[in-house]
Amino acid sequence: MSDSEKNKVTVEVHKRKYTVVGEESPEQIKMVASLVDQKMDEIQYSKPSFDTTQLAVLTALNTMNDYLKLKQDYDALVQKERKEDRK
Repeated sequence: MSDSEKNKVTVEVHKRKYTVVGEESPEQIKMVASLVDQKMDEIQYSKPSFDTTQLAVLTALNTMNDYLKLKQDYDALVQKERKEDRK
């Protein structure tokens, strides 16, 4: 995808504006930013003393943990499907 085909979207996360450039649709980029913002708000609510960097790192750790769990579940389903197909 060329630079002219990329989308440039300004989003707000944790009361800061960011310009995101990517191949995803503007709606997808906005949704991802909104989910990150929500997760940071959740963590800040439970730990109000955390600064933005701490919130960002914990958000990244939580998100990656969720991703890995989903990937493991997906891989297990694919393996199960392959085994059933071989029968």
